[in-house]
Amino acid sequence: MTEIRLHNTKTRTKEVFTPLDPADVRMYVCGPTVYDRAHLGNARPVVVFDVLYRLLRHVYGAGHVTYARNFTDVDDKINARAAESGRAISDITAETTQWFLEDMGALGALEPDHMPRATAYIPQMVEMIEGLIAKGHAYEAEGHVLFAVESYAAYGKLSGRTVDDMIAGARVEVAPYKRNPMDFVLWKPSGPDLPGWDSPWGRGRPGWHIECSAMSYELLGESFDIHGGGNDLMFPHHENEIAQSCCAHPGGGFASVWMHNEMLQVEGRKMSKSLGNFFTVRDLLDRGVPGEVIRFVFLSTHYRKPMDWTAEKAREASRTLRKWRAMVEGVSPSERPSKEVVEAIADDLNAPKAISALHVLANSGAKAELRASAGFLGLLTPELGEWISRPGIVLDALQERLSKARERAMETKDFSHVDHIKKVLTDAGVSVQMTKVGVILAAGPEVDLGKLEALI
Repeated sequence: MTEIRLHNTKTRTKEVFTPLDPADVRMYVCGPTVYDRAHLGNARPVVVFDVLYRLLRHVYGAGHVTYARNFTDVDDKINARAAESGRAISDITAETTQWFLEDMGALGALEPDHMPRATAYIPQMVEMIEGLIAKGHAYEAEGHVLFAVESYAAYGKLSGRTVDDMIAGARVEVAPYKRNPMDFVLWKPSGPDLPGWDSPWGRGRPGWHIECSAMSYELLGESFDIHGGGNDLMFPHHENEIAQSCCAHPGGGFASVWMHNEMLQVEGRKMSKSLGNFFTVRDLLDRGVPGEVIRFVFLSTHYRKPMDWTAEKAREASRTLRKWRAMVEGVSPSERPSKEVVEAIADDLNAPKAISALHVLANSGAKAELRASAGFLGLLTPELGEWISRPGIVLDALQERLSKARERAMETKDFSHVDHIKKVLTDAGVSVQMTKVGVILAAGPEVDLGKLEALI
């Protein structure tokens, strides 16, 4: 059996992965708050843990892996969106949940075995909170229920912070009803204009952290194998999950392995609306960037390193995937992916090394093995291949040509050639956008490829 080694945030070491029960390997990953389209950074953990899910299914068997990823559908951001739009909260969350599934599916992500919605587990959250109060780990104050951080001696171990340091670094106003500035909300009151449920503490709604503890317990038990998410969740979300879960179920260990992916940048800068480099997955898809290309770019950087999305990386990924798809067309995949690719992923999800192994297979002409090994990573699958038959295959080359012409024009101050290319493209039904992150071409509904022949 393939030996899997994973970096455990909890121990800060790479460890041999030994599941609690090889017949039922269990993984929980924090999912989205559903109030809008998923931005590009939201998609990174989806792809990272999709690769891990594929690895676990390969090693232990598809029927022996349980993957849960939640939807947070009760949250102040959702409430605010409902208030400003005048739409019902349930309509917003249903729509944005479907958006998320469609956009992540376009990136080749398999759907988890369980996708629980927070609002479907309110009774379980109330029960867990009642237990924490009974055990002396939580208290009621002014209609709120708060977790008493001082009651859990190991608080801060995951993130490596001490309670004193966290208090000193806090910049938020501390509510007067808190016994300790670090105590966090398990339940809060709801006014008539906010969603709420009856509870022993009055009509209210859960805090953010309790939902994952309650849902993971119901679906995976008091001890399970892997908990994942972006490193921005390490504190306070994951730290709070550990505290309340271990106090609610002292006989269990909660998650054995904690994994966190690093954040995403765009063209070397933090993604930000003010910088004009903020976009959603759907933005890219609608601009003609195929989901398979997005996935390839994500996999080209190790998950524990910051990832820089660039237009050039997308173009290079497109060229590589086009070449590989042409190679394997009509070729049936081998029975198993190559040993080198599997071992690379088994070594703490070393996707860049796995992609290097795919290049070796392509260069050696091992077409059947290339197709199977790429499929193991969620690439070269039939589901993601539609873009090859679209005008995008032509536009990709023209996008690169226009980008280079633009770069030369910026130096010479002569934009006549750029204007010529843009005119031919627009006359052929192609949308042309010049942005800070590069040139973006998108095929309209009736692209005339014949008019593009002058540029090809």
